Amino acid sequence: MSVQSQGSKLDGMSSSKSRLGFSSEKSESPRTGPNDVEFDYSDDEDEWDGEPPEGIRQKHSNPASFQANVEWWRKALEEIAGSGFQAERYGSPHDAKKSFRSRLILHANATLLDQVKIPKVGKPLALGTVLFELHSARSFYPHSEFMSLKASIYSTHSLPVRIASYVVGKPLWWALEQMGIVGEEGLLSSQSGRDHHKGTAWHGDYVIVSLVIKAAEAILDMQRERMGGPADRLYSLESFRRTFATALGSSEGAVIEEQDAKVLLRFLERDRGVLVYDREVIKFVDEDDAPEERAITPVDTGILELKTAVHSMHLQIDSVQEKIDQCTEKAAAALQKDRKPLALSYIRSRKQLQEVLAKRLGSLTTLEATLITVEAAAGDVEIMKSYESSTATLKAILSHPSLQRENIDKTMDALAEANADAREIDDAVRVGGDVALGVGENVDEVDIEAEWAELVKQMEADQTGRRLDGASLKAPHGAIVEERKTPERVSVPS
Repeated sequence: MSVQSQGSKLDGMSSSKSRLGFSSEKSESPRTGPNDVEFDYSDDEDEWDGEPPEGIRQKHSNPASFQANVEWWRKALEEIAGSGFQAERYGSPHDAKKSFRSRLILHANATLLDQVKIPKVGKPLALGTVLFELHSARSFYPHSEFMSLKASIYSTHSLPVRIASYVVGKPLWWALEQMGIVGEEGLLSSQSGRDHHKGTAWHGDYVIVSLVIKAAEAILDMQRERMGGPADRLYSLESFRRTFATALGSSEGAVIEEQDAKVLLRFLERDRGVLVYDREVIKFVDEDDAPEERAITPVDTGILELKTAVHSMHLQIDSVQEKIDQCTEKAAAALQKDRKPLALSYIRSRKQLQEVLAKRLGSLTTLEATLITVEAAAGDVEIMKSYESSTATLKAILSHPSLQRENIDKTMDALAEANADAREIDDAVRVGGDVALGVGENVDEVDIEAEWAELVKQMEADQTGRRLDGASLKAPHGAIVEERKTPERVSVPS
């Protein structure tokens, strides 16, 4: 399969020959690739003349464009592996059992060159250099190296060590490169580092980190939705491959390739710390679990065996039921053709299968009941652990010196004294305010009430007088009013 037939998947990889930097045998000079980085292409791998391709020389003369080209190839190779169309066959090409479609691992070899080949143009000569650069950037890992790493791929040195390495190491390394001692062409460089673009030195399986991270996140999301009991944490390798196949974009009913599954298990255990596994048991754990809780116990093994037995029994029941249906159909077809002996044979087989089905259903009921009981018991253990933890926490809180009886009495007495002092201060402030306002300390409240009542009576009398004055008659306008003369006093002689 060529890249040209996968145009939509590889982001227009074959839309323009000049854009990709393909050059035919008749071309006098190599064309520029993406971002004007020159990478030689040839129709024949054996035409390599011992000189590094032009794209490699561009690493020193035009490093920015070189890195842009490497980044473009990184995305293209990730699409090739992640799309699942990079298939290989070991042995006979007609042996379908040995074919596989990895979605996390790039199989770099002559087949890959054929897949990225453009008809009548050629194959990329500098693909080995691209893989070497991606490995240096920790974007791609050789499969054996990824699986054998002890430390996490996320682990880094402490900040002081990194600063010292950058400040001291970078200038020293540059000086040694200029002297031809280190670097790709240096005296101390490994042979594989110098010849990564030659022959088949770059062939091998490469784990693509970004695809592994994406698949791992999808698996963790699926696992969170499935969590219900202790059995939901446990898987065998086969059940793991079957359960989480859709996390890698596979269709329902498919399984994860065994190589991909082992890569995912290694990443989830070493780099994410969310599971532990051995040859038989895969157990999901919490990142903050204690070391003893992260171990695979005989109880885990027993629960997984029960879970596997239940699944196997379901498969057997489905198979027996399918055979019963087939016997029924064949018996009906034989009756239609008036072939009574054959129909009776199918009916007899169906009856035997029905007996087997009844036994399998009884066994399934027993296994499921046992699994439920075991899960409930395991759940009770977790609950008791929670109770013990809660009890220890409560005891630790109650044992605090502040909650001892003597300290409580002292604290309450001190609080009462503080409240009494506060009342005394409040009374002192209030009395001081009265003195400042000229209010006597021995004011007779009875006299005050009497004065208030006298004021009320006086106000009522004034209001009554005003009403009477308003009601008096007034004389008409122009009327003659006779003046009254005050009678004179008559003095009476004594």
